[in-house]
Amino acid sequence: MTVDHSVPYLPRTPLLFVVSGPSGAGKDSVLAGLKKTAENLQFITTMTTRKPRAGEVDGVDYTFVSPEKFEQLKAQNEFLEYAQVYGNWYGPPKEAIRQALRQAKDAILRVDVQGVASIKKIVPEAVFIFIMPPSLSELEKRLKQRVTETPVELALRLNTAAQEIAQLPLFDYVVVNNGGSLHVAVNELKAIILAERCRVHPRKILL
Repeated sequence: MTVDHSVPYLPRTPLLFVVSGPSGAGKDSVLAGLKKTAENLQFITTMTTRKPRAGEVDGVDYTFVSPEKFEQLKAQNEFLEYAQVYGNWYGPPKEAIRQALRQAKDAILRVDVQGVASIKKIVPEAVFIFIMPPSLSELEKRLKQRVTETPVELALRLNTAAQEIAQLPLFDYVVVNNGGSLHVAVNELKAIILAERCRVHPRKILL
């Protein structure tokens, strides 16, 4: 009798990766590094009601819409989560994620830490990744180098960052971005994505 030793084909289920972390942790830099070499990965653009700034490209930096359009999508429950910041609304649209999944692509998006708990309720099988600095003192140094905050605003950001880091148990993975070795953080993020793609029992994203 011949024994079949072949491995059964396991169809891969598209995944949703949610990246978050405190302001100044370098989330955008890490994601930009990932984007240069990412394969079969759709980067989801946040939708916003604010006007484009100089150099920003619609559909790349953000998807810019009117307040009326945003309100319509809110009423239709078409955002994973949404928040108002300085009078403007921001939120990742569900349909962009659905479209990526239909095309058998993994979707990845960046959100504020405050929105993670809400997203976990909607898509608990998403992969949640926290990007953080090596220490609060290093974070303070980075924020000071940006020269975009007053001393009072800086103190508020650091206090907020400490509260956000306390939310770490909500996440599946943590990537420490020490700034001087950005490629290490990028490679760790790539390793997480690869590991999730290799699971025998894959997560199932229902949205």
